[in-house]
Amino acid sequence: MAMGTFLCVLLLCLLILLFLRQLWSQRHLPPGPLALPLVGTLWAYGISFREDYFRKPVKRYGNIYSMWVGPDLIVVLSGFKTVKEVMTSFPKEFSDRPDNAFITALGKKKGILLSSGHTWKQQRHIGITSLRKLGLGKKSIEHQIEDAAQTLVETFKKTKGQPFDPSIPVINAVINIICTLSFGHQFVPEDENVQKLIKKLEIIMKFSGSFFYVIFIMFPRLMNYLPGPHQDALASIEVINSFAKQEIEKHKESSCLHEPQDFIDHYLLQIEKSRYDTNSTYNEENLAQCIFDFFGAGTETTLVTLKWALLLLTNHPDIQEKVQKEIEDAFSSSVSISYQDRKKLPYTNAVIHEMQRFKSVFLVGGPRQTTKDVTVKGYHIPKKTMILPDLRSVLLDPEQWETPEEFNPNHFLDKDGKFIEREEFLLFGIGQRACVGEQLARIESFIFLTNLLRAFSFRLPEGVKELNEAPILNVIMHPHPYKLCAIPTKA
Repeated sequence: MAMGTFLCVLLLCLLILLFLRQLWSQRHLPPGPLALPLVGTLWAYGISFREDYFRKPVKRYGNIYSMWVGPDLIVVLSGFKTVKEVMTSFPKEFSDRPDNAFITALGKKKGILLSSGHTWKQQRHIGITSLRKLGLGKKSIEHQIEDAAQTLVETFKKTKGQPFDPSIPVINAVINIICTLSFGHQFVPEDENVQKLIKKLEIIMKFSGSFFYVIFIMFPRLMNYLPGPHQDALASIEVINSFAKQEIEKHKESSCLHEPQDFIDHYLLQIEKSRYDTNSTYNEENLAQCIFDFFGAGTETTLVTLKWALLLLTNHPDIQEKVQKEIEDAFSSSVSISYQDRKKLPYTNAVIHEMQRFKSVFLVGGPRQTTKDVTVKGYHIPKKTMILPDLRSVLLDPEQWETPEEFNPNHFLDKDGKFIEREEFLLFGIGQRACVGEQLARIESFIFLTNLLRAFSFRLPEGVKELNEAPILNVIMHPHPYKLCAIPTKA
C-alpha cells in the first residue's frame, strides 16, 4: 500500500515537472491557451469551425497567437498590418508548405500548391510561364472564357424564368476552362469522367475541414487501418491522379511538342529540354500533381465565388440594377465585353471585388511552414512551425474597411465613383506563394458575371423573402443550397 502511494506521488511529481518544463519551453512563443497532451489547444478553440474561429482569439491574445493540434504548433497572423508586415519580412523563411499526413497524401510534396523548396520553385515557374504562353492575360484564353460564358447564358435561358439551382451549370462551365488549359479540349457536361472528377473534388474539399481531418492528422497510422470519410478522400485523390495520368499518356501518343497547345504539351516539352539536368524536378509525377492542383484550386474556388455573387446580387436588386444600367450605358447589345473593359465599368468592378471581399471563399489563408527558427515581433517561432495568415481577418479588418461586415461596393470607389485598387484586398494571398491562378480567376469572375447580368435579372423565387447569406462552415465557405430565377432582360 505504501509502495502504491509512493508511486502515485512520484507519477504526479513527474507530471508536474513535465508540465512546468513545457511552460518554460514555450515562454517565448506567441501567446495562446495552455496546450494539453494529445488535444493541444483544441479544448479551448474547439474542433468545429465557426465563422470567427480564427478571429475570436485575437481579442484575448492579440494579432499573433499560438494554437496546438496535438504536438504541432500553429502560429496565426491576424489583421492587415500584421499579415502584411510579417509575410513580407520573412518571404523565404515562410515559403514552405506544412507536411502533415493528409497534406502529404494530397500533394505528395510534388506539384505547385503543396510542394516546397527547389521542387516548388520549378513547378511554380513552369505553371506561370505555361499559362502566360497559353494566353493568360491575352485574347486567346479570354475568347474561350467568353464562349463558356455564352454557353452558360444559353443554359440559364432554358430555365425559362423558373426557380433553379445554378451550381451544376456553373461548375460545368468552370471545369471546362481548366480542361481547356490543361488538356487542350473540353468535355460535354454529361461526360462520366468529368462528373466523377467533380464528385471526387467535392469529397476531398468536404473532408479537409471536418472533424475526421483533425483526427487523421493527429493519429495517421491508426486511422489508416480504420474506415471513415478519410478513406473516401484518400481514394478520391487516387482517382483524380489517375485521370490526369491518362490525359498525359494521350498527349505522349499524339505528341505536339513542336507546337504546344496546352499545359501538358508545354510541360512534356520542358521534361525533354531538362532530361540531362540532374537538378531538374520536371517529370510526369510532378506534371500529374500540377494538373491535380489546377483542378483543386481552379474549379471549387471559382464555383463558390460565382455562387456567392449570384446570391448577393439576387438579395440586393438595387445594386444589381445599377450594374446592369452601367453595362447597358457603356455597350451596345452587339458588342462583346472583354476583361480590359473593366475600366469602363467602375461600379461593376467595385461590386465584383466587394462580393469577393464580403464573402471570401476561404475560412483562412493557405498554410505555410517555417524553414528555420525566426523571431517575429519579439516572439520565437521554431523551425517547422505552421504559419496561418488569416486572410479573412484582413478582408474584414475594421481598421481598413469602413463597414467590414456589410456588403458595400463603396469600399472600392472614390468620391468621384472611380474604381480604386485596395492594398488590403489580399484575396489571393501575399508574397512568393500568392495564387498562381489569380489572373485567370479575375478574368473568369468578370466575364462570367458581366455576361450573365447583361442577359438576365436575377430574382427571388415566389414566396422567398431572402436567400440565406450564412456560409456552410468549412475550409472553403460555400453558401447554403439555393434557387433563383433568371429573368431575361430582353424578350
